[in-house]
Amino acid sequence: MAERRLVIATGNAGKQGEYRELLAGAGLHLMAVDPGVAEVGETYAENAQLKAEAARVALGLPAVGDDSGVEVELLQGFPGIHSARIGPTQKERTQVLLDRLQGHPRPWLARFVCTIALAVPGRPTEFFEGECRGEIIPEWRGVAGFGYDPVFLVPEAGRTFGEMSREEKARYSHRARAVRAMLASGALERLSV
Repeated sequence: MAERRLVIATGNAGKQGEYRELLAGAGLHLMAVDPGVAEVGETYAENAQLKAEAARVALGLPAVGDDSGVEVELLQGFPGIHSARIGPTQKERTQVLLDRLQGHPRPWLARFVCTIALAVPGRPTEFFEGECRGEIIPEWRGVAGFGYDPVFLVPEAGRTFGEMSREEKARYSHRARAVRAMLASGALERLSV
């Protein structure tokens, strides 16, 4: 039986680690590559598709790409699709978000969203979505995770993603929910290369 391989189309070490853990029991040989494409899509799905298909074409293997962001209700979904591009560093991006929220009453309701694109040679690209609802808090809590994790509070856990172990984060996170949707679809079981 041929080894089933899957490319994770990201240069983000945090995302790579999450995928490796979330797909640990799927019987896949995982590899990661930064597809180096500009995220010029107008939706999470378009950006995820750009990355997944670029990795698929480059390596000739099935690939997953994702795009995700945090959407704050009070700010009409800002930063959303631009979550990774509103400042040069994550600390600065987080500060931009917190500065926009200052002076507004809390809670600052928000959701993390993720769309995964699965691009397999000879098949149409498939999409899977996940979300986690919570709130943005004004102070950094925890050092785990990446991105906006230390300021995103998950109410049912009483902690931010930044305070959670990877195992605990996997119970709640938007990316974990999108991966579970992909696993439940059976799309990965049909990989033959």
